[in-house]
Amino acid sequence: MTDYAPLHLTIAGEKLSGGGRRTFDVVNPATGETIGALPLAEAGDLDRALGNAAAGFRVWRNAPAEQRAKVLTDAAALIRQRADDIAALLTREQGKPLAEAKGETLYAAMLFEFYAGECKRTYGRTLVRTPPQRAEVRYEPVGPIAAFAPWNFPALNVARKVGGPIAAGCSVIVKPAEETPATGLAIVQALLDAGCPPEVCQCVFGVPDEVSRHLLGSPVIRKLSFTGSTAVGKHLAKLAAEDLKRTTMELGGHGPVLIFADADIDRALDVMAPAAYRNAGQVCVSPTRFIVEEPAFERFRDGFVDRVKALKVGDGFDNGTQMGPLANARRPDTIERMVADAKARGGACHTGGERIGNRGFFYAPTVLSEVPLEAEIMNEEPFGPVAILNRFADESAMTAEANRLPYGLAAYAWSSDPARRARVSREIEAGMVAVNCAAVSAVDAPFGGVKWSGHGHEDGAEGVLACMVGKTVHEG
Repeated sequence: MTDYAPLHLTIAGEKLSGGGRRTFDVVNPATGETIGALPLAEAGDLDRALGNAAAGFRVWRNAPAEQRAKVLTDAAALIRQRADDIAALLTREQGKPLAEAKGETLYAAMLFEFYAGECKRTYGRTLVRTPPQRAEVRYEPVGPIAAFAPWNFPALNVARKVGGPIAAGCSVIVKPAEETPATGLAIVQALLDAGCPPEVCQCVFGVPDEVSRHLLGSPVIRKLSFTGSTAVGKHLAKLAAEDLKRTTMELGGHGPVLIFADADIDRALDVMAPAAYRNAGQVCVSPTRFIVEEPAFERFRDGFVDRVKALKVGDGFDNGTQMGPLANARRPDTIERMVADAKARGGACHTGGERIGNRGFFYAPTVLSEVPLEAEIMNEEPFGPVAILNRFADESAMTAEANRLPYGLAAYAWSSDPARRARVSREIEAGMVAVNCAAVSAVDAPFGGVKWSGHGHEDGAEGVLACMVGKTVHEG
């Protein structure tokens, strides 16, 4: 496939490119070839977007719930109609298998459909008072929002960043990742084609630190929404704190998977082995640290390795591909360094542990075991196709290891004991826990973490309420 969408900024509905703006080379990660030149916003572009966002909020905050719902519903329908084209763009610029790309695109449509319903469910409440006194709690849109989305799920993450604000009655300036711009632009264009006022949803790209400082330095912006690494999240939170802007932060993780000896081991293997390599492990909620009870360790390790060796790695457009390349040139270097450190410290590598081919950013699905806790990969999220399997003596030791790190996004547990399942799901420190399954995300369920994995939620009713503020009105 050779087609790739023209790239531009979208400010007040106008597609802006050229004009002497700096550009960023967009690369196909399966080949390493440049496929597009992305224009980067200058200060004047950002000022224009801010002015439009302020004007758009004044209009959209008063738009009836039915109007906001219709925009989201119609945008979802357009995304469904365009799903094949959007998925092709996504695979071309991000690398994941085409089937995964289409599934992600349809998930974005489902999220818009759910948020459309939430437009009519932002309920307040009436407090008990003695007449003629009266008191009520209302929820109102917070104001213009600056939203920053990463490259690993370029359709879904952009939909999350714009869907909640639009449902709540806010305006939003979204900056998708520069590595995957066309997918984000397609999601925004669906909203504009569905009748969203052009000042309400705008899309910019640029040098990340320049854009974030400019937008967050403006009093127009009243909330920051960010998905990305913990280090960058902490930096942006400090910028937002200067003006006491509200924040939703979905940050890094290092997903523990507790495998108890009483679990259905074969089912756990069939579910969790593919999950660890979905999107080449470039998933915030990826299961990475497999914490296996001693009696089940060897069986689980051997079955896991067998399944991983059978994975087909290749271009996302090739039939049968189960795992594509890493998304950019930085990732293989990072994974290579972490794996080398784990091996140098005594860890065993059962498969993978090396790059694949002589073009693109491919790295073999890798399984490590017996890795000491001092290794870098045991403490920092690999964000790549690596799973670490270690043995532990009992439930107490396993839970302690699950909670050892400052991250707390997603966690997983497998057991046939109902009492243990209830106990472990209560004791694990994570924003989302999957028990005997790998699913931690659904359009009607809040998505977010605790500790260094961030705060606040996207998806579910909470994803809309996160874009609103409470107001209590008293009448005497």
